[in-house]
Amino acid sequence: MPTIPSSGSTDPGQHRRVAESFGIDAARYDRARPRYPEALLWRIVADRPGLDVLDVGCGTGIAARQFQAAGCRVHGVEPDVRMAEVARRSGIEVDVATFEDWDPAGRTFDAVVAATAWHWIDPVAGTAKAARALRPGGLLAAFWNVFRLPPELAEAVAEVCRRVLPDAPFDFAAMTKGTPDVYRPVLARAADGIRERDGFGEPEQWQYEWEWTYTRDAWLDQMPTFGAFTRVPPDRLTEVLSGVGSALDALGGSFTMRYTTVVVAAHRNGTA
Repeated sequence: MPTIPSSGSTDPGQHRRVAESFGIDAARYDRARPRYPEALLWRIVADRPGLDVLDVGCGTGIAARQFQAAGCRVHGVEPDVRMAEVARRSGIEVDVATFEDWDPAGRTFDAVVAATAWHWIDPVAGTAKAARALRPGGLLAAFWNVFRLPPELAEAVAEVCRRVLPDAPFDFAAMTKGTPDVYRPVLARAADGIRERDGFGEPEQWQYEWEWTYTRDAWLDQMPTFGAFTRVPPDRLTEVLSGVGSALDALGGSFTMRYTTVVVAAHRNGTA
């Protein structure tokens, strides 16, 4: 379920606590979280294998490994040492730091990417740091996966979550019925941050539609990695997963998820 910061939030500390909670089970996160569409990767790479890519908030290296497979050299920045260690075990060089505090140390890149991470970064400070790290003509691309559960499953998941977690600070109905519109404030915030920084062209928005079929076990493996559940007490999480598992059993034990990957991208001015 998306746990993006709300523009109307009055508790930024809550969002920071959520952001810092994903490393609780980094191995599960790496195993269960969805990948990103190949069409997006190839648009960023633009048939130029061998690019130097900086992956901001690289987590366990999910997107970084995809860029490596596309022939890129990838360097990561990740504030959570637990997530960074998983990425390093797959051969990715990672600096442990927040992006705002990270020092490029003279290093430059052809692309700066952020896979489901830019909403945790100050967009103006982040864009300024990206400008320092990008070569002329380089690309800044921030992207997110938005999922839409089948309606009958979305209703069942929301009902289970409301019953087991009545005091949770999340709108489970909105989370389970995600659409690209949910991310409109995040996309606008990212684009506005780029516009406030001299040196970039006008930001573009891209969108990719794709599908993925989940088994019961695969979906129950992924659910605990969402920010809505990373800090839920184990007994309540077990109850949530049991209820969702029963709903999936009633629906045949598997389902097809519709994903939309939304992107904000802009080129640094100049010629490479």
